[in-house]
Amino acid sequence: MSAKAPAAKKAPTKKVTKAAPVKAAKSEKVSAKELKTSGSKKETLKISVKAFEHRVVDEAVKKIVSAAKDTGSQTVGPIPLPTKIEKFTLNRSTFVNKNAREQFEIRRHRRLLLINEPTPETLETLQKLNLPSGVGVDIAIIAA
Repeated sequence: MSAKAPAAKKAPTKKVTKAAPVKAAKSEKVSAKELKTSGSKKETLKISVKAFEHRVVDEAVKKIVSAAKDTGSQTVGPIPLPTKIEKFTLNRSTFVNKNAREQFEIRRHRRLLLINEPTPETLETLQKLNLPSGVGVDIAIIAA
């Protein structure tokens, strides 16, 4: 008796159509006057918040999100970005005891916020915000 193996079925193939190439987003620093003068294009504010303590970053992000939502803008985030850890190793003594060392580290916590279609009122309230000390905020416009 000879048994024939069933023929394997071919998987259906999909037709692939080529899409138009996507243009890279343009990122630039923003001022209040530029946002007021630009009107017809859809824009997004990209806000990056940096600090050495995560609690301070989270507090600043909460203030920014609440200010943006109060002015009627839609927010995306906060998106936690990877924490940069910088480590330093130092000798405890200056001359002898090479084996006795101390290690220190600096952690830089970062968050990213996106505000879609901001109004001029949104930018004004963001500039007037009183954020905790030790927080770095960068605001850039991304034209879509």
